[in-house]
Amino acid sequence: MAKEFSTITAISLLLLLAQTTEAQSGVFDVTKYGAKAGNTDISQAILSAWKEACASTSASKIVVPAGTYLMNEMTLQGPCKGPLELQIQGTLKAPDDPSQFKQAGWLTVERVDQFTLSGTGTLDGQGPTAWTQNHCDKNPECKQFAMNMRFNSVTNSVVRNITSLDSKNFHVNLLGCKNMTFDHFTITAPENSVNTDGIHIGRSSGINIIDSNIKTGDDCVSVGHGSQQITVERVTCGPGHGISVGSLGRYKNEQPVSGVTVKNCTLINTSNGVRVKTWPASPAAGTAADMHFEDIIMNNVGNPVVIDQEYCPYNQCTSKEPSLVKISNVSFKNIRGTSSTRVAVKLVCSKGNPCENVEIGDIDLSYSGAGGPATSQCANIKPTFSGKQNPPTCVNSAQSS
Repeated sequence: MAKEFSTITAISLLLLLAQTTEAQSGVFDVTKYGAKAGNTDISQAILSAWKEACASTSASKIVVPAGTYLMNEMTLQGPCKGPLELQIQGTLKAPDDPSQFKQAGWLTVERVDQFTLSGTGTLDGQGPTAWTQNHCDKNPECKQFAMNMRFNSVTNSVVRNITSLDSKNFHVNLLGCKNMTFDHFTITAPENSVNTDGIHIGRSSGINIIDSNIKTGDDCVSVGHGSQQITVERVTCGPGHGISVGSLGRYKNEQPVSGVTVKNCTLINTSNGVRVKTWPASPAAGTAADMHFEDIIMNNVGNPVVIDQEYCPYNQCTSKEPSLVKISNVSFKNIRGTSSTRVAVKLVCSKGNPCENVEIGDIDLSYSGAGGPATSQCANIKPTFSGKQNPPTCVNSAQSS
């Protein structure tokens, strides 16, 4: 009996030592904190692992193994004492009922430096129920549902290989972030999913979205006010509403947008292409400058090239008053493919604050629908041209005055 007790004690000590060694090596498996695949919530297990990992002065990794798990809304807060990675290998499912959420985000990460979200796993927002309850097209004061991921004041960080599926609202929202990269990131939602912007960037700088695939029901990437040095490169977008700067100029005290580069991207069956959009009747003046769209392939895209300073969805504004947002130093170069609408190039600037220094170069967009070949629409702009112009852009000087 004593020998048996001794053996059990030895095994227990070995197991404890193994767990301690694993934690000391910087790997925190959430199953060691009570997480189980199936119909149980693993939020507390992740939070417990996060608390220990965040306190470590060396690099740490929290692992969610393969399997399907339920996860309620959760906030992972810093600052942490060392670099930290959350590696998701399985599928996390959000509550189906949108009324269960008290916050605007399902997974929120805030005030963390040197954070990595990695793995081949999926964050499934289970959005269809929320989409049927979204009435923002009729009510500008509508309730906003939870986003799959929110990053607040996160710096020097990476999101890699993860999939965001069927978010109830935006898939990703960045606020006050700096030096953050999305690499081989996948977003998937159907075309009819309401208000499911892929990645929305607000008041952030040094944001890179590269080698990623975004299929959703709203803008694949939207750049909000206060964003600087944004790069979107080798991204495939569609379905969705395109890649957008804006909308800008709707609220007071908006900060400038500058340094946006969209390059080597492909848009497929989107309702818009690459565009800059501002609201008329701006409450205050703003600026959007140094924005460059280059080497873009359009495949059956509505309105492939757009500057729209009369953006007023659902008639929620006074469209007769001009936008006060100043747009300058913009280029659209080497944009080619097919348009699903006749107006392939739309450059409608503010009559109260016309666009300046806009360059149009090597545009080759064809339209085969009713009404004749592709055409352009211009107002309050005098662009410069280089290379091929198909369709001819702003050929009517009265339009571009």
